[in-house]
Amino acid sequence: MTDSVISHTLTFSQPLNQGAESLFTSEAISFLAALVTRFAPQREALLLDRQRRQQRYDHGTLPDFDMETASIRESEWHIRSIPADLADRRVEITGPPDRKMVINALNADVNVFMADFEDSLSPAWSKLIDGQLTLREAVQGTLSYTSDKGKIYQLNAHPAVLMCRVRGLHLSEKHVSWQGKAIPGGLFDFALYFFHNVRALLAKGSGPYFYLPKTESWQEVAWWREIFRFSEDQFDLPRGTIKATVLIETLPAVFQMDEILWNLRDHIVGLNCGRWDYIFSYIKTLQQHPDRILPDRQSVTMSQPFLDAYSRLLIKTCHRRGAFAMGGMSALIPHKDPARNAWVLQRVTEDKQREAGNGHDGTWIAHPGLAESAMAVFNAALGDRPNQLHVMREADAPITAEQLLAPCEGQRTEAGMRANIRVALQYLEAWISGNGCVPIDGLMEDAATAEIARTSIWQWIRHQQILDSGQPVTAELFLRWLNEELHLLQNTLGESRFSGGRYHDAAQLMAQITTERELVSFLTLPGYRLIP
Repeated sequence: MTDSVISHTLTFSQPLNQGAESLFTSEAISFLAALVTRFAPQREALLLDRQRRQQRYDHGTLPDFDMETASIRESEWHIRSIPADLADRRVEITGPPDRKMVINALNADVNVFMADFEDSLSPAWSKLIDGQLTLREAVQGTLSYTSDKGKIYQLNAHPAVLMCRVRGLHLSEKHVSWQGKAIPGGLFDFALYFFHNVRALLAKGSGPYFYLPKTESWQEVAWWREIFRFSEDQFDLPRGTIKATVLIETLPAVFQMDEILWNLRDHIVGLNCGRWDYIFSYIKTLQQHPDRILPDRQSVTMSQPFLDAYSRLLIKTCHRRGAFAMGGMSALIPHKDPARNAWVLQRVTEDKQREAGNGHDGTWIAHPGLAESAMAVFNAALGDRPNQLHVMREADAPITAEQLLAPCEGQRTEAGMRANIRVALQYLEAWISGNGCVPIDGLMEDAATAEIARTSIWQWIRHQQILDSGQPVTAELFLRWLNEELHLLQNTLGESRFSGGRYHDAAQLMAQITTERELVSFLTLPGYRLIP
């Protein structure tokens, strides 16, 4: 096809190679166009609601439970039944839909693999297309990969259950436009995965299972509910065929978990503690509240009272409604040094023991090397049961808004600030270069952890925080340390590797978004402009 393709009211700005053409059949384009025409305008209204809500928070209001929906929280009801192949989700692994990674993840000793088109994928056109082709082959059972050294990777006989995380409401797909505007990225991801895989998934006894990220309100999942219903009707499928897990990874959403479950009750199977994005959202939502500024990232663990309350409330809410309460991601990854690796595995074990002890039905890992440790913890907690839906936490005192918003104790240090700079700088460079999931200093970093890093610095500058050394945090200090860390990175990598990357572009972008007067809502929005 030519450089610009116009079909079914959608405009494609990229040429469609052979692989892309097999995805964008006339029927697939018609389905995508129908979704965009019907649902894209509502997305704009939902994004405007987000802005208005944030303005209220910026002027002193704090998030709280909504009295207008109290009847939903106080009445008794349950979600629709959960499919058999999702009954046991004790360990889930996540990662981008990279061909080799998908094979390794589906073959790992886990129950579920969540293929991530959001936080761990850099949305270059070629990555999106290859990701969809990879998942289609995975569903068909034909996926294979041959390395440069000739090693062949293939799916085993019993791979993990596949789920797909689409992009969040705020992200657009700039390579496809409708009425002169980029279409919603989540609709693009959903339409292609659903259209090409729903029949094959159902035929093999599974189904179209999705993760929905960055939700801020029940109105946003009601939008997805209508998308699911429309899609089921288009394919003559029974209501509730599409299943979703919603990530509770924003501060506003934690106050609306019952409402989210209720509005998506035909389709939802659970909620997930997306802890890293939740910490980022705590910073962003309360950005203008000087009494709720977070300390060094290393101090913000799940043992902090506001995060522990979040975990326990999610479990109690979900299990009351018959829904799964999934635990969060450990960012640690295995290490080659045996002593260091033993420390990593112990930390992962302790983290998963906290989740299992609280009553979570399963947990997340980012590396197959952690599967054995995570599985051992949940096997011990669950025994013969497939999940912990029986853990009702009925003896718990009610979780209050004050607990969910509690300030977090801890120091603010030069080491912590420099670590934030290194993480955000290296992640941004990788992301704009096409890699959305990066090991940095022994942690698997994605967009969520990079967001914590850069928004913490922004907030420290905005509210003139003082480091434990007595040094005030200013824009000038940040820019000086950014420059120093850039040069240290150059020396570490060597001139050839450094100059072959996009480190100066990343440093320029980080400097811009960290020193602007208004907090940039997502680093991926200005970053997307730097991706072809």
